[in-house]
Amino acid sequence: MKLRLIILFLCISSCITLRKAPEYFTYKVEIAKKFKRQFPKELAFIFEDPKDANQFYNYINKKFLLNDTDVGLNVPLVIDNNTYYLTYYESEIPDKKLNLLGLAIDATRLANDRDPLFNDNYVQRKGHWFIAITVFDAFDKNCLAPNHEDQKLILDYLQILQNEYLNSPY
Repeated sequence: MKLRLIILFLCISSCITLRKAPEYFTYKVEIAKKFKRQFPKELAFIFEDPKDANQFYNYINKKFLLNDTDVGLNVPLVIDNNTYYLTYYESEIPDKKLNLLGLAIDATRLANDRDPLFNDNYVQRKGHWFIAITVFDAFDKNCLAPNHEDQKLILDYLQILQNEYLNSPY
């Protein structure tokens, strides 16, 4: 029994990190493609989404009264009598760890004609979801660009939107 507990402890603690999601941050404004390959090559407001799947979709759908039509794609928003267009992208970046001791134990057991204990469960994954929001003006200019005249206004709006979403029930 003690041997099994020792082996279990070693298996849990002997993992090598293969991939690590970015550490928690409030938000970032950067070229989304540098953050995640599937994101567009545009400046975006990026933050981690701790909620369940489709929660941001539901929030945007209800907030902007979209009735499940084009949710997240060029959603018009009006700030100070100016219309802007919000698009969001969502993607997972998992933490990925390799359990070396489990792999070694199963290799030893297979070499001795015994069944494996871990059954190919050598990689542990834990997902982190991120949302990237782009906002363009009526002239198709990215409002998050440092030289855009409304950058501060849009950043303030997106911070309020993020806080409202994170504190909402959807």
